[in-house]
Amino acid sequence: MNWRRVLMEKLGLRAPEDRAGRGRFGEKRAAAYLRKKGYRVLARNWRAGHDEIDLVCQDGAVLVFVEVRTRDGTALVGGYHSVTEEKKTRLRRACRAYVKKLSPPPAHTRFDIVELRLGQAGDFTLYHHPNVSLFNQT
Repeated sequence: MNWRRVLMEKLGLRAPEDRAGRGRFGEKRAAAYLRKKGYRVLARNWRAGHDEIDLVCQDGAVLVFVEVRTRDGTALVGGYHSVTEEKKTRLRRACRAYVKKLSPPPAHTRFDIVELRLGQAGDFTLYHHPNVSLFNQT
């Protein structure tokens, strides 16, 4: 066992090796990034049945739904392009369920993707894709 890698993972300085751990690592970094940009994080991992929204944020008067994709830097498909039509359908369903529970509903909503590409040394590069097409489809 590589104790240095384990210690760095425990301290949050390196992404864990397992998929779920990498996802949590990415969501935590994405939330911190969005807070620095002035967003308010309202919910993390919000569920409606089997559907889930990684982050629900407030950006001024806009309610923002955020999908976080954490990928190995050597992955052939980046996080932005890894959001399939099936995933978009599930996200639309979850977003509608979230908005339905609000009274009054927000005047404006938006969908963003935050992508983290993990490097070999435990570092990462973060890409924010605001206002991704999600809601204009049926």
